[in-house]
Amino acid sequence: MKTDKLELKAGERIDDLQRNGLYIIQDPKRFCFGMDAVLLSGYAQVKKGGRALDLGCGNGIIPILLSAKTEGKYFAGLEIQHDSADMARRSVEMDDLTGRVEIIEGDIKNVREYFNPASFDTVTSNPPYMINRHGLKNPGDAKAIARHEILCTLDDVTRAAADMLIPGGHFYMVHRPSRLEEIILSLKAAGLTLKRMRMVYPYADREPNMVLLDSTRGGNSGMRVDSPLVIYKEQGVYTDEVYEVYGY
Repeated sequence: MKTDKLELKAGERIDDLQRNGLYIIQDPKRFCFGMDAVLLSGYAQVKKGGRALDLGCGNGIIPILLSAKTEGKYFAGLEIQHDSADMARRSVEMDDLTGRVEIIEGDIKNVREYFNPASFDTVTSNPPYMINRHGLKNPGDAKAIARHEILCTLDDVTRAAADMLIPGGHFYMVHRPSRLEEIILSLKAAGLTLKRMRMVYPYADREPNMVLLDSTRGGNSGMRVDSPLVIYKEQGVYTDEVYEVYGY
């Protein structure tokens, strides 16, 4: 980890990812990564020597984790918010990942301006979950942009993913079960076929609050529903599978 020339900005901190000696820069006033990003990094697969793109990468958590968890050759993150992209770039440099992980500041809707079509084996995204902007005091706030479809929609994300994938490539996404019907329709309209799905439950006796999705560009119909993933055994205690995803 390079820290000799690292200068943190006001409000930033360095967090230990507990994986391969990696660290990440975060700013709690903007948006720190959560369980959904960690689970997506464990669900997504990148083949040996493969290329992976994360759409809306925030502070770079998913490309950085995938670089540690897989044998992919190249990982890119596309992020529209300048401050988040800047944090991600500095984390990549701090972790000595320059050359293997690249952060691009740009708009998902203009993805072809930054990458060639059909140039990635894997695309991932942890997109904004909420449509309704009602009650938002500041739609330009970093947290609002991360949570609400202000700068991009679900359709923008699925179209960009399909555009960047090679035929047969995989798009992995985490989202809310309440929007599952809409998600499937959006995937289909973009030319993506849902192949695998896994519901995530906070506790075994609760309703799911996340869904992990694996779709391919093209391919025959037919979907597999994986066994449920439960986050907590009890208050404050993760299940063994979640500890495994974290890498503990």
